[in-house]
Amino acid sequence: MTLFLIAMAVVIVLILIEIPVAFAFGIGAVLFAYTTGNNISFLIPHGFKTASGFALLALPLFIFAGLLMAEGGISERLLNFVNAIVGRIKGGLGAVTVLTCALFGAISGSSSAAIAAVGQIMIPRMIREGYPAGHATALVACSSVLALLIPPSIPMIVFSITGGISVGAAFLSTIIPGIILTIVYCLLNIWFLRNDPNIEVAAPLPFKEAAKGVVKTGQSAAFALLMPLLILGAIYSGIATPTEAAAIAVMYAIPVGLFIYKGMTLRSLGSVTVRAVTMTGSIMAVLFFLFIMSRAMILEQVPRDLAQSLLQITENKYILLLMINLLLLLIGMIVDDISGSVLAAIIFLPIINELGIDPIHFAAVVGVNLGLGNVSPPCAPMLYMAGGVSKLSLDRYIKPTLKFLVFGHLPMVFLVTFVPELSLFLPKLLMGY
Repeated sequence: MTLFLIAMAVVIVLILIEIPVAFAFGIGAVLFAYTTGNNISFLIPHGFKTASGFALLALPLFIFAGLLMAEGGISERLLNFVNAIVGRIKGGLGAVTVLTCALFGAISGSSSAAIAAVGQIMIPRMIREGYPAGHATALVACSSVLALLIPPSIPMIVFSITGGISVGAAFLSTIIPGIILTIVYCLLNIWFLRNDPNIEVAAPLPFKEAAKGVVKTGQSAAFALLMPLLILGAIYSGIATPTEAAAIAVMYAIPVGLFIYKGMTLRSLGSVTVRAVTMTGSIMAVLFFLFIMSRAMILEQVPRDLAQSLLQITENKYILLLMINLLLLLIGMIVDDISGSVLAAIIFLPIINELGIDPIHFAAVVGVNLGLGNVSPPCAPMLYMAGGVSKLSLDRYIKPTLKFLVFGHLPMVFLVTFVPELSLFLPKLLMGY
């Protein structure tokens, strides 16, 4: 246990001094294996075997689908459709941003892809219409983590594979929390801006004219709206596995982007492919070293020792859940959502099993906590990515971010943690879990 904590401390220090995450975990894995006497040449094949599993193939495919969606004009159609519904109320453009991030999560499963696709369009647009720049940046950053909760979520895929639980059930566990958080963010956005005199609001349209606008943009966005239905319908009807559904998403997004919406050319398709390969390569490098470290941890019985250490502090399930929540939040602050989901499965699932807590319930707890951590300073990878899009300094958007987190995301963490039925209702209803 001591050697593991030293290895993790080294990883954290390396990440904080901006060593690439993959290299930081690689050094930590080699250090831990060497100091515990494990043969690294024995651990490497395990890393390759786990990283090359069929189920994990969904990860690069969903990344590719998300980038195709952004490049092909699918995200823009979604924005226009949602804007036609709620865009003509004060704060409506912010609600459009939140809802579109949720819809984008239902296709790409990636927070960073949501910021890249939605943030680049909506942050400048909100600022032009009088929204405070810091508020616009914070809203996109906080809404982006809805992609962790609205399936198909890439971190949930990785968590399920690492923990050996049902991917479909883990997907379903976060849907209700994701929908509730989407509504909460929309309402908070409208409430925070209620007295701002600078926000431009388009004049309300007569009902018939507004309905025509919704129908027109809905027709334009039909192929975009069909995409999440196609993906999730294929998974939950049993027609396709999550990996096969990811392949369907790619095969669907390419012709839609090229020939229907015409937002993409063959040249840009090549560019998107290169970006997807690059992003996948960096993620797989991180996962490879995490899988090596996880194998060494299991051989050294670190998860069991950690479980016993926590149980020696208290056997009260609720206090232990609060402690685990805090640790998950710290993990989310330091590493990205995918790395955090692997660490959560490796370190905490044995403790959860010891406490008699349902692992599918815990999947939802991991999702909401990592989402909170990813936009919470000091590291906050999604928050800084949104700041990079708006080109603002941290002091401009940290206050509105904290308001969204304290009044929106943090209560959701406690709700999901202490009301298990919130995450278990759909798995029981649809899968007989």
